[in-house]
Amino acid sequence: MSKLIGLTGGIGSGKTTVAKMFAAKGIPVYIADEEAKKLMNTSKIIQAIENEFGKEVINNGKINRTFLAEKVFKNKEKLNDLNQIVHPAVKEDFKSWLKKNRDFPFVMKETAILFETGGNKDCDLVITVTAPLSERISRIISRDNTNEQSIKDRIKNQLDDDFKIKHSDYVIQNSTLESTENQVDEIVKALKKIQ
Repeated sequence: MSKLIGLTGGIGSGKTTVAKMFAAKGIPVYIADEEAKKLMNTSKIIQAIENEFGKEVINNGKINRTFLAEKVFKNKEKLNDLNQIVHPAVKEDFKSWLKKNRDFPFVMKETAILFETGGNKDCDLVITVTAPLSERISRIISRDNTNEQSIKDRIKNQLDDDFKIKHSDYVIQNSTLESTENQVDEIVKALKKIQ
């Protein structure tokens, strides 16, 4: 049975970039956010979201993500309602992915809300990716074409880095690609010793 590594970090910390570095070293990685986006395009989830948030959340048969984000990131209750729809689907999808990858010594699940959902309890090891807040904000602005206030609203819905660091086995300071790659290499070496 594979050992499960949880990879987490706040929005804009660069955890997906780090996840891809681990994948390039032969560790299968499940990127929860990407899979959730795919699942949110399925008719079952679209219908459930429309039932919960109203017809205006749907645009040409697809979810209007900007509208939905506006609704949920300013209202914890609404965010919880959305999570109640999406998380069970992601959990089931992850279970079948895990079965397909069970012959690897390590597999990794990358998710922003590992601790918030209690998913860390299912992990054999946890890695947290951190980056300075100003860097995170500028990354998200250029990536998502959004504004600083909406990013700060999203950050408020996540646990702070101090908590994550305290409860992690490894921490990656993501400042430059070269230094991040070196930290990933060190962790991979350490993992080989315990597999």
